[in-house]
Amino acid sequence: MSGEITPFPDLTADCTKCAALCCAAYPFDEDEDFALLKEVDSPCPNLSKSCFDCTIHAKLAKSGFSGCVAYSCAGAGQRVTQELFDGETWRDDPDLLTHMTYALRVVRPIHEALLLLKEAQQLSIPESARAEGQALIAALCPENPTSVYDFEDPEVQEALGQVPDYFHSLAPFVSV
Repeated sequence: MSGEITPFPDLTADCTKCAALCCAAYPFDEDEDFALLKEVDSPCPNLSKSCFDCTIHAKLAKSGFSGCVAYSCAGAGQRVTQELFDGETWRDDPDLLTHMTYALRVVRPIHEALLLLKEAQQLSIPESARAEGQALIAALCPENPTSVYDFEDPEVQEALGQVPDYFHSLAPFVSV
């Protein structure tokens, strides 16, 4: 592998550095993955009132929340909380809730794409494909982002849209 790979953000979720954004950002449909109906941008009723801990975390699956067990933000939650909002939380300032959850919904797909692109760089693929992957990585990693707008930049969003085609192009080089 030649060339320098763009530095990656932390792509491993660290809930201790987040503001439980996943517990508020996404709606739940009452089904086999979620035991209750929850609206978008509303905190889960199982979220502790005093901190950002889940009150049923040890028994999520048994309580009907297998969707929570399967979920990973790929590090987007702590990035939004710590980098884009400087450690502020929606509990400290309730007006931040919709801004923070919106940012999570923008940054998470980028982090998921970066996670997959990072793995693809480990494959035995032609140098041209490796270079294309590195270019996508670079485009998905805005320098020193300070707001969600850095991730909504047309270059970033265009690169995100190219990721599925890039992976499709790798199919001939991957055996199952």
